[in-house]
Amino acid sequence: EFDVKTAFLHGTLTETVYCTQPAGFLDPAHPDHVCRLNKSLYGLKQAPRAWYSCFASRIQSMGFIEAKTDTSLFIYQHGPDSAYLLLYVDDMDP
Repeated sequence: EFDVKTAFLHGTLTETVYCTQPAGFLDPAHPDHVCRLNKSLYGLKQAPRAWYSCFASRIQSMGFIEAKTDTSLFIYQHGPDSAYLLLYVDDMDP
C-alpha cells in the first residue's frame, strides 16, 4: 500500500485557470489582478484528472499498460512475470 499525501499538487493543468490573489500576497498596486495557475490545487475541480494524467503517463513510461476494462488498473508484463497496480481513493470529503 502506498499513500500520496500531496497527490493533487502534482497535476499539470491542461486548461487556463485563474484565481484571486492569495491572502498575504495581495499586490496593493493591482488589487483587482488575478493569478494564473500553472499547477493544480486542492479543491480545484480539475485536480483529480490532472493528477491521474500525470500518474498514468509516469507509470506507462515504466512499461505498465492501462487495462481496457478499468482505468484504475495498470498491468506490467515481462516474459512470464506480471505485476498489477490498482489505484483507489480512500480520503473522500463529503
